[in-house]
Amino acid sequence: MAENKVPLLEKKKVYYDNCPGCVQELKNERSKGMPYRDFLRVWIITLCTGLPIASLFPFLYFMIRDLKVAKSEEDIGFYAGFVGSAFMFGRALTSTIWGLLADRYGRKPVIIIGIIAVIIFNTLFGFSINYWMAIVTRFLLGALNGLLGPIKAYSIEVCNKEYQALALSLVSTAWAIGLIVGPAVGGYLSQPAEKYPSIFSEQSIFGRFPYALPCLFISLFAVAVLISSIWLPETLHNHTANGKVENLEASPETKTITNEIEALPPKQNLLKNWPLMSSILVYCIFSLHDMAYTEVFSLWAESDRKFGGLNFTSQDVGQVLAIAGFSLLIYQLFIYPRFEKQMGPIISARICAVLTIPLLFGYPFMTYLSGSMLSIVVNCASVLKNILAVTIITGTFILQNNAVPQDQRGAANGISMTAMSLFKAIAPAAAGIIFSWAQKRQHAFFFPGDQMVFFLLNLVELIGLILTFKPFLGVPGE
Repeated sequence: MAENKVPLLEKKKVYYDNCPGCVQELKNERSKGMPYRDFLRVWIITLCTGLPIASLFPFLYFMIRDLKVAKSEEDIGFYAGFVGSAFMFGRALTSTIWGLLADRYGRKPVIIIGIIAVIIFNTLFGFSINYWMAIVTRFLLGALNGLLGPIKAYSIEVCNKEYQALALSLVSTAWAIGLIVGPAVGGYLSQPAEKYPSIFSEQSIFGRFPYALPCLFISLFAVAVLISSIWLPETLHNHTANGKVENLEASPETKTITNEIEALPPKQNLLKNWPLMSSILVYCIFSLHDMAYTEVFSLWAESDRKFGGLNFTSQDVGQVLAIAGFSLLIYQLFIYPRFEKQMGPIISARICAVLTIPLLFGYPFMTYLSGSMLSIVVNCASVLKNILAVTIITGTFILQNNAVPQDQRGAANGISMTAMSLFKAIAPAAAGIIFSWAQKRQHAFFFPGDQMVFFLLNLVELIGLILTFKPFLGVPGE
């Protein structure tokens, strides 16, 4: 094929035959509007992988009780924490690998494998017959589901630069909604024979496996997402190391694309990229806080009032989280883009971290309320807490992806997912242990009972807030 060289000093962009990344970039350049179809794909894929992560929290308290592994009611939180940690521990071990594979073989294969993992291991978790089966299936679900890092890179590769903040906010929104709607599904559909005896009998499969229905529901949704992902376009550039591209027939929209490329510049060592590494650490601190809060909220709300809880049912918790999820969707679509544009990712994260601290200090005092007043206060607090959290997380997403070039985003997000997963693996186990300990000190002088739990959550939030300031946090481009 003919060679078309471009002088090094020119800013003109060069595209290459049969390279999916080039085809997508050219499409982005020619299309000035918002890529609604691609954004919808990103949204449902992220939602699919986010749903099973926290769907267990509304019924985990009762599941541990039914598996008869806890010796006393106060010990349920201890064992529940390790089940919550298993997923994140598995993901921590493999996230960097999945990121490297996404940079080597493409975003699409990693995304497909992640969806298949959701279908298989989320279903098996619902049919767990003992504590160790629950641990193992959650671990494998995390280890084989490495698509969150690649989908973040993918989201900003299917749109123009002006829509990249929105693309990342869609990922964080879908992820956050999955972490909220997932528990809503778990709350409403778990123990169906008890909640809906006219539909499900005690002798039916869902009577014998009371936590299988919500898992099966999510897995069926994942099947639909898997089918739709067949038409997912690849966005990774396939230029080879020696500068050649495959000698294949050019697509109609890339007839002027060249077949030779200049020598690629050496890739930067990501571990020496301080804007990336500092934003990842800030992201990890806030992620630890959010995961611990998710674990604590469900355990606290469902525990007995004599232990400082609200005595909610799994359905009550599911309803609270469903309302928060719907509110979060409205916020991300209509409010967040303007807020982020005005304040920027760092300032918005600081504001939200400051507001979170007094909010969490008020949680233990909700036990003095009852009836409709309790319901209103809990729902308002849950909505506000999740809005603040997703604003912070989205800001760190933007900082991370702006700190690296396109061909290193998969690896960068893999490192981010590995570090974040380690922190999130620690969070539920630590939260469960602290929660069980706090329930045994209801009459202590210093932060009695669950006041200690929320005090420690605020301490983590304060550390994250401090780390958003210079000289710690590096800003891309400075």
